[in-house]
Amino acid sequence: MIEVVAAILKREGKYLIARRAPGKHLAGYWEFPGGKVEEGETPEESLQREMWEEFGVHADVGAYLGDNVHDYGSKVIRLLAYEVAVSGELLQSTDHDCIEWATLEEMRNYHLAEADIPLLQHIAAHA
Repeated sequence: MIEVVAAILKREGKYLIARRAPGKHLAGYWEFPGGKVEEGETPEESLQREMWEEFGVHADVGAYLGDNVHDYGSKVIRLLAYEVAVSGELLQSTDHDCIEWATLEEMRNYHLAEADIPLLQHIAAHA
């Protein structure tokens, strides 16, 4: 099982989501940004590294929000979600071809990655 972390960033009632770039696994799907936990990293350290690598911003990792195990057929992931605040503006991503801020209601109209859907439902239930 591969451990993956997701950053839940909220500003003015909207959450950051990003679309996987062409050529990437799950290209065209939207997700909460993050990435794979590398050997020797804690999930929090992984989120800090991923936010720096993908967006060039420093991340302050907050509360653990929950997780979801999902089988994509070729791999099984455990997606761990954390509240994240960042210093700096999120303008573009090195791993995604588009980023947007969307309300929970608006996100229901995006083609989300299957592993992210239960996280969206969890966030909506606790919002």
